[in-house]
Amino acid sequence: MSRIVTGGAAATDAAQGDGEGLTPDLDAPHLTAPAEAVPRRDGKATVALRDCARVFARQPSPPYLFGAILIALALRIPQGHWSWRDLVVAAGLVAVTPFVEWLIHVYLLHSPPFMLFGRRIEIVSAREHRAHHEHPGLLSGVLLPVGAVIVFALMIAAVTYAMSFPVAFVLGGDRLAGAATGLIAAYSILAGYEWTHFLIHTPYRPKRRYFKAIWRNHRLHHFKNERFWFGVTSTVGDRAIGTAPDQRTVERSPTARSLHART
Repeated sequence: MSRIVTGGAAATDAAQGDGEGLTPDLDAPHLTAPAEAVPRRDGKATVALRDCARVFARQPSPPYLFGAILIALALRIPQGHWSWRDLVVAAGLVAVTPFVEWLIHVYLLHSPPFMLFGRRIEIVSAREHRAHHEHPGLLSGVLLPVGAVIVFALMIAAVTYAMSFPVAFVLGGDRLAGAATGLIAAYSILAGYEWTHFLIHTPYRPKRRYFKAIWRNHRLHHFKNERFWFGVTSTVGDRAIGTAPDQRTVERSPTARSLHART
């Protein structure tokens, strides 16, 4: 983890901003996508949610996400046997999401290059994520590529099927129906993650408390210190694990934009 300081740059941050807000340099509009990246149909100066939703839907990967959800629904509905177990499965997945999100962000997306047989190896997900850190205002680089969505969807299906055996043993009920419910929930969570991440990088300004919190944390992760604030859809994982400190006590990282590259 990055060094936490009580003076110097942190003192400057404390003078300019508070623990809940952002310093002026971290709140500058040029740190997100430019206003023209999200066309407005009504001609208003401010960007609305519906404007961002239109741009999001036109990206290459969202149709595949929505298609995965529809396939999962097509598998679940004919089976019937709806019960309280469906709610338990969905609630369980929602509960573990902040921690799964944290683990993926830390150990997959921020995985450093390594040497193998004398060659420098960098996994594809980490390389693409580093490109996203280098160009955070490029909306076309925010979402998962289509190939990654397909791979994730297949991995989720495999894990869900494997987990259906112990879950059915504990909860009882129709195992395949429970697995299909898990698929619906998991694919919906992935789509929600992609939409939230995309929205954070648009010029849309948060209005409600929940979105303000995750917007602020992700901005700090990108532009203050990449070793903290890993949550995207929630701050729960960071708060539980200890990677959501008071931003006034965290030193600005010189590699927040380049990640592993040293400048």
